[in-house]
This record gives sequence, C-alpha cells and structure tokens, in this order.
Amino acid sequence: MVESRYMSTNAQKDLTPVVPRKYRSIFFMLVSCFALWGLLNNMTDNLVPAFKNIFTIPQEKAALVQVAFYGAYAVLAIFASILIEEFSYKKGVLIGLGVYILGALCYIPACIHQSFEIYFIAIFVVAAGCSVLETTCNPYVISLGPEKTAVRRLNFAQAFNPVGSICGIFLAQQLILSNLNPATADERALMPAEQLKAIVHSELFWVCAPYVGLCAIAFFIWLFFLRVKDTQETAAETPAVGSGKGGIRVLIAALFSVVPLTVLYFIFPDMDKVQWVLCGTLGPIVYLFLVGDYRSMLFSLLSQPRYWCGVIAQFFYVGVQIAAWTYLNVYCCKELGVTPATAATYYLISIILFIVCRWVATYYMKKFNPASMMSLFAIAAIATCAGVIYLPSTVLFTIGGLDFSANVLCLIAMSGCMSLMFPTIYGIALGGLNQRDVKLGAAGLIMAILGGALITPWMAGIIGDAEGAWLCLTSAFDNTWDTNLGTSHAAVRASFIVPAICFAVVLVYSLIFRKPTTSSDK
Repeated sequence: MVESRYMSTNAQKDLTPVVPRKYRSIFFMLVSCFALWGLLNNMTDNLVPAFKNIFTIPQEKAALVQVAFYGAYAVLAIFASILIEEFSYKKGVLIGLGVYILGALCYIPACIHQSFEIYFIAIFVVAAGCSVLETTCNPYVISLGPEKTAVRRLNFAQAFNPVGSICGIFLAQQLILSNLNPATADERALMPAEQLKAIVHSELFWVCAPYVGLCAIAFFIWLFFLRVKDTQETAAETPAVGSGKGGIRVLIAALFSVVPLTVLYFIFPDMDKVQWVLCGTLGPIVYLFLVGDYRSMLFSLLSQPRYWCGVIAQFFYVGVQIAAWTYLNVYCCKELGVTPATAATYYLISIILFIVCRWVATYYMKKFNPASMMSLFAIAAIATCAGVIYLPSTVLFTIGGLDFSANVLCLIAMSGCMSLMFPTIYGIALGGLNQRDVKLGAAGLIMAILGGALITPWMAGIIGDAEGAWLCLTSAFDNTWDTNLGTSHAAVRASFIVPAICFAVVLVYSLIFRKPTTSSDK
C-alpha cells in the first residue's frame, strides 16, 4: 500500500506541467517580453557596422554601441532587484517597459541632430528598460511553478528570446542595413557637406523607424500588466504596494544608479566610456552596503560559490554571445567578400540554428543533467572557434546565392553551441536560493551582462589592430589592411580567440557545478 502510494505520487510529479494553467496568460505575456528584448539585442548588434559606415568612425568607437547597451544592463540591474523586492514583479515589468518607450523616443532627436552622442544616450536608456525587464522577468518565470521545473520553464521562456532575435535581424537587414548608402568612408569624405548630410539623414531615419515603431507593442504589453493581478507567490513575499519605506528605498536606489552616471557624463565628457560604465556600477553596489537588509542578502549570496561562480560564467558567456554575433557580420564580409546586408543573412541562419538547438536542448533536459549537457556544448563551441580561426574560406557549396565555406560553417555552428548556456547558467546559479535572495541574485546575473560591454571592445581591439600580439595565432593568413572594413584576414580570424577563452570559462563552471542542488545547499 505504501509502495503503491509512493509510486502514484512519483507519477503525479512526473506529470507536473512546466507552466501551471493559472499562470499561462502571464507566462505568455512574459514570453513576449523575452522576444522584445531579444529583438532589441540583435537589432542593436547591427548598429555597430551601420554606425561605422554612417558616421565614418573606427571599429573601436562603433563598439561603444555595445558598451552603452550592455553597460546599462549592469548599472540598472540592482535597482531592478530592489524594485521587485520592495514592490512586485508586476511593477518591475511596468517600469521596464516604460523606460524602454522613453529611450526609443529619444531616437527621434538623435536622428534629427545626426548625433552619435545622442544615440549613445538613447541606446543606454533603451537598454536600461531592458535591464529592468530582464532582471524582473527571469525570476518571475521561475516563480510561476514548482522549483523542480524551474530550469525547464526558464529555458522554455528563453527559447522565445531568439524568435525576437530573428525579427530583429530581419528588421535590421530590411530597414537599416539595406538602406545604407554604399559609399565608402573615402568617398564620403570627398562629398559636399549638404549631400553627405542628406545621405546620413536618410540612413538614420531607417535606424530610428523600427525602434520607435516597437513602442506600440511595448505599450500593449504594458497595458496587460497594468490590469493583471500579482500572483499569490509574488505578493506574499513583498511589502504592500505603495508602502512609504519601500517607495523611499526604490527612489534612493534609482538616485544611486542614475546620478553618478549623469554627473560623470557631463563633467567628464571625454571620459573613456568603458570606465564610465564601470564607475556607474559602483553607485548601486555602494547602496547595497549602506542598507542592512540588502547587505546581509549580498553576503549570503557571496557565501555560495555556485552563485558567484555563476555570475562569472554568465559574464563570459554573455560577452562571447554579443561579441561573436556583433562581428559575425564583419567576418563574413571579409572572408566571403559579401555586403553587410548579405552578411546579415548568415546571422539569421545562425539565430535559427540557435533557436532549434535551444528547443532540442530544453526537451532533453528532462532526461539529462543540464550542466552535463552544457559542458558538451562548451567543448563543441571551443572546437568551432578553432575552425573559425584556422579553416580555409574556400567555398564548399552555394545555396540560394549564399556561399558556404568550412570556417563560416563553424561560425554558424557556434551559435548552436551557445543556445542553452544563458538560461542554464542562470538556473544553476540560482538553484537552492530562498525566494528573497533570488531577487538580488537575479540582479547579479543580469549585471554579468556587462560582459557584452567589455568583451566586445576587447574583440574589436584585436580586429582593428594590424600589429597586435594575437596575430601570432594567424601568421599564416594575409594581413593586408582593408580600410573600409577596418581589419584584415589575419586580424579578424585572430579575434576569435576571445570566444574560445570565454567558452573555456563556461566549461569549467559546468564541470564544477554539474550536480543538482539539494536541500542542504539552501
């Protein structure tokens, strides 16, 4: 009888849905948020080659687009965690969407004034909204059901993120890259001022249009969450909405996040933007140390290697994803001699493979250990990096007018290897934490997105350096400088040592923490 009852209970657990029925409408709208920031992430990746052409700036300065976007993630993540701790996940979604809409509207004056600096600020504000959204939505999804299915639920939600990415690539290809004037930097320098201004205005209009147009979708999602009730699990762990103490804490946290950045930006306008972002992250961290409750939560998190090692692994993973996808376009242009718009098609294929592999990996996670799966994917990713660096660019076959070589096939396959890493690291790192610590823990993992702001410039520095030390890896390849792309065959190949290093960090993390958490870990 006891054995029969035990077997019946186990069978019931096995049939537990990934998303309980009562939460499915909320989950569906959260999935739309995952798709939204996926769209923005990948559309922003294409702004790097676009702005390089439009403003005729070097690779290193164009890479500041990623510094602004992913730097904002790091700066606003702690504020977002305090927001959802003091209020609720619902309020985090509402504020995140509102900030995004504000930032997208800032693209209009940036277009009118043809200013890279205003675009830098607008991109930062858009990403600030995404930071609040992502810090909120990831633990929100985890909370919508039992802990047993949390990693699968998060992988399932994250699987829709690259669907948005495909839309972002398509919008970038059709609206931004296809409307770039083919004139080279040298040709633009010889143009009359009025002619060049007219060309730049047209190009920037098509940069502006998709970001502003997405405000309508963001506003629709905002209206849904304005009307929806907080889930019982969310409301039970947070103070009453509108409590004075909570409101004051959120306000002070916002000031610690925004004021230092603003002061530094206007007092030291020529300050290195990477240093600016790093200084900006100190304000929120100082706030955590000043408030006793958050200080104890922070020390609790730092006492758990599974968590803080996860933050480090996430830093390197996000860095490699952003850097590799940002310079996939440059690599294809240089190795295959295609245009940026055509190179975006290879990017699209990479994202489709990313989606397929994520769905497949999510399915098999119910049969295999997620950490063990991630270690195999990391090993394969390192192998693809070697292929990108050393395999020839001789065309093997052509499909639909697209040429495919061995090294480009490895570059595309790299995206498949990355597919399960972000949500798996996220789920492993937060495993065993109590609900209160999860919210601040989520902020640390979103702050790790700073990797995109730091590793992308590192890769850009190798790509744009004709005499760098890393070129010893690719001495057999042509180092003739291409002034239009700002790189050479040897330099663009050598830059992919950076992804190899990042994947090695992910591999080490997956091997060390491959065992699931138990109650003793909590």
